[in-house]
Amino acid sequence: MIRLDKHRNVLTDTTWYPTLQDVKEPNLYREIFDYDSVPKTAFNFRNTPMDMPDKIWLTDTTFRDGQQSTSPFTVEQIKHLYKLMHKLGGKNGMIRQSEFFLYTDKDRKAVEACRELGYEFPEITSWIRANKDDFDLVKSMGIRETGILVSCSDYHIFKKMHMTRREAADKYLGIIKSALDMGIVPRCHFEDITRADFYGFVVPFARELMKLSKEAGIPIKIRACDTLGYGISYPGATLPRSVPGIIAGLKYYAEVPSAQLEWHGHNDFYKVVTNSATAWLYGCASVNCSLLGIGERTGNCPLEAMVIEYTSLKGKTGGMDISVITDIADYFEREMGYSIPPRTPFVGRNFNTTRAGVHADGLLKDVEIYNIFNTEKLLNRVPLVAVDSHSGLAGIAYWINGYYKVPKDREIDKKHAVVAAMKDVIDGLYAKGRNTCMGDEEMDDILRNIDSKLHKKLQDAVIGEDY
Repeated sequence: MIRLDKHRNVLTDTTWYPTLQDVKEPNLYREIFDYDSVPKTAFNFRNTPMDMPDKIWLTDTTFRDGQQSTSPFTVEQIKHLYKLMHKLGGKNGMIRQSEFFLYTDKDRKAVEACRELGYEFPEITSWIRANKDDFDLVKSMGIRETGILVSCSDYHIFKKMHMTRREAADKYLGIIKSALDMGIVPRCHFEDITRADFYGFVVPFARELMKLSKEAGIPIKIRACDTLGYGISYPGATLPRSVPGIIAGLKYYAEVPSAQLEWHGHNDFYKVVTNSATAWLYGCASVNCSLLGIGERTGNCPLEAMVIEYTSLKGKTGGMDISVITDIADYFEREMGYSIPPRTPFVGRNFNTTRAGVHADGLLKDVEIYNIFNTEKLLNRVPLVAVDSHSGLAGIAYWINGYYKVPKDREIDKKHAVVAAMKDVIDGLYAKGRNTCMGDEEMDDILRNIDSKLHKKLQDAVIGEDY
């Protein structure tokens, strides 16, 4: 069938649509996933063009998938994080949705507490098991959209559910029809899509969903779940692992609109951010994330990472307040007792902290030399130097200027006498066997003991006098 592609403004020839292949034996892609080896990366050199939608956005699973991997959040913590998420998403609601559990009294109280804030974004959605009681719960709480698990790999269909593909598809379709009958927008979670028979099950099933969607006049959504992080972003990689192939195939062969496509990745192979960005680039409008990447095993895609990725791809923030990323990290550590690995990009204590003396010397000359961008302006994080045995005079001078927030025109030079005196004390500590970085309070005490008058001037921010 020849039809007009309204996005590209050309006629396209679609003469083949895959049909569901109800095989007797599961296709487990043993050449790729033999289990006793690291999964193999194979190529067929079939490339698809990038096709990023005009509008892309983020969704959140912190209170559902994310919370499953941490100590349970309190209602107040959920409410506060939801407020921060709203602020981060900005005036345009770039964080469109956040999904919640509904099962316990605490879950429902958290939903109500967030609703009372009156925010349009993030929209509160839910995730349920596929049964009538859960649908009734969604309906009774007035939730407009809910996630429904529709596992799509033969690993799940045959080995977990003990069904055939046709039986699984029929079961899923019956559940989704029930949701539509209740006026609920189904978000179908295609679990384990990166091990699924893409043209033998995924696309045919997705096409049936799109037919239902048109009949009901309700936009059924598809969340492509890279459950074990197998996705690959490389051009020309083969299915089922190819992220470009999955997104392009769902758009072209299943005719799923970009706005109804969402990517949900895990970080088992360190690829979650790249795969999420690739999903955007090849036609998926929405990327599902969690704050700080919390989630099962290696976690979900970090929301803060995709905020930065959006800004990089679009060249603008879309109205997001990026500085809130720092507020979120501070709240997790200060109020929730969550320990963020110090080298975590954008949120770790040391992400813009340098130790090497030569780097500190460069920072003294021009902060752009060793800082990734203006972290002070965008993230409210001043680049720092952690002083140790390798920091040298430049590192100590940079620490003084950063810690006491010395104005540019009054900065302490590395040739200042107090810097040399502090270095002598620090070198002495390491000569005696110390092997950890100097803490800020230790450095403050050292300076006070060496020159109490200078220390007081720095503490009082006396900028009208010479140091």
